[in-house]
Amino acid sequence: MPGEYERIAEIEDPFQLLRVATERLAEAQQEVTELSRLRRRLIQDLHAQGMSYAQIAEKAGLSRGRIHQIRHTGPSPEAAFLGVGTVTIATPLRHDQVKDRPVLSLDDMATGQTLEQLVRGFDMQVDPAHVTVDGRVDLNRPNLIVVCGPAMSEAMRSAYATDPVLRWENPEPGLWLLTDTRTGESYRSGQEMDPQLPMDMAYIGRLPRPDGKGSFLAIAGIHPQGSRGVAHLLTQEIASLWGQVRTDRFSALVRTEYDPNTHEPTRTELITPLYRHDQD
Repeated sequence: MPGEYERIAEIEDPFQLLRVATERLAEAQQEVTELSRLRRRLIQDLHAQGMSYAQIAEKAGLSRGRIHQIRHTGPSPEAAFLGVGTVTIATPLRHDQVKDRPVLSLDDMATGQTLEQLVRGFDMQVDPAHVTVDGRVDLNRPNLIVVCGPAMSEAMRSAYATDPVLRWENPEPGLWLLTDTRTGESYRSGQEMDPQLPMDMAYIGRLPRPDGKGSFLAIAGIHPQGSRGVAHLLTQEIASLWGQVRTDRFSALVRTEYDPNTHEPTRTELITPLYRHDQD
């Protein structure tokens, strides 16, 4: 916009001018990407409601060819499932008793990297963050994804308690279950079975922020291998998930089978419906 350009151009310090101009250019490029994504989503929605591309073009004052171009070449609208603009991905730190310092486990690192690649693949930026060893995490941030279960964070435990359908249960020390209150069925990790199986259960859901000003995406396996499975599922099924719940609050359970040596997911599947919280 002219006013913003003029303000920046008046900066006398050349190094400050270079920095501010670079920052503003990055912001403008992100705005263009998100506006293009919004435009493509609107065309898809209007077409899904029964309007032809010719009708959309006429109402919008654009050519039919332009509408087709936007529909097929704009940024993917399902990226909004993850956030808009810069997405913060928070992974949990754990205390390494040998090194006596906070560390990121290999599984949590792999989950974060998979999510980061997914976000960047939609032309969005990533801001890495962490849940501290003592469980502190700021949930009142926009475009936030948190990879952390209730055992490691009181803040996340409180957030999961707002879910009207799915529950984390801890019937005995060291044992966590995921329970579907609709069916009454509880699920445990393969690591707690006899014999043990290379399988884990995990949660994915969009939960309300504590400040009531939005929501965030929560991901957690009973064990870290389950979180890796959710990240893998998102890379395969994000368009389908977006089509069902958009940015509404929801939750579901994911079953992951993984290689026992590498912990790489070999098969992931939703084992519950996508429960929309606004319908409960």
